[in-house]
Amino acid sequence: MSKLKNKVAVITGANSGIGLATAKLYLKEGAKVVLSGRRKEAFDEVAKNLEGDFITVVADVSIDDDNKRLIKVATDKYGKIDILFLNAGIAPVTPTTDITVEHYNEIFDINVKGPILTTKEALPHINDGGSILFTNSIVHQKGFEGLSVYSASKGALRAYSRVLTSEVRSRGIRVNSIAPGPIETPLYGKMGLPQDVVKEMGKGFAAQVPLGRFGTSEEVAKTALFLASEDASYINGVELEVDGGLSQI
Repeated sequence: MSKLKNKVAVITGANSGIGLATAKLYLKEGAKVVLSGRRKEAFDEVAKNLEGDFITVVADVSIDDDNKRLIKVATDKYGKIDILFLNAGIAPVTPTTDITVEHYNEIFDINVKGPILTTKEALPHINDGGSILFTNSIVHQKGFEGLSVYSASKGALRAYSRVLTSEVRSRGIRVNSIAPGPIETPLYGKMGLPQDVVKEMGKGFAAQVPLGRFGTSEEVAKTALFLASEDASYINGVELEVDGGLSQI
């Protein structure tokens, strides 16, 4: 299989979950992949099981200098970029009454500022006809309690992606977003909640999904492959829900 043969892809949040699953699939399809994430120890472990042409870059998308370094390392190694997948994100749960400046800044720095600044740094190096993907979420379409700031951050990212779609149209660069619903990823373990609460919350989410289950990172990765490939050559500016129907009925 070679849907991405010799394409260069940069993926943020690629330590685990959706980002890592997408990196594996892109490599399988012939891409050269730059995996970026905050945890060096995770990459040390991940690299043992990856096959293909890839490099890992430890970088925090909330830090401007890290974004600049990521793109420089990527282009120094592979030249131009064909696919930019802005996937890094966090979703700590906090009721509106308990929101702090720190909570707000952390979420918006990683979920909004990071993708925007990484895109800015990458744009001069993205080939005309390339593809930019964002991992968004269905949360900005529905009112899940405790996720107000997270929801707001994803709504902001969706608004930004629409404007970006218009701004890069002269270069033939396609901009699309993936909006996962409940997906089995480490994200749920990073919400700052006790494990039993996360487990019960997961059961509740699954019960709301028409397909009756959580999705997998691999299912989202297949969507990321489709949107980045020529199979989606006339798909532009969309937010594609991968949620088992949760947001639709």
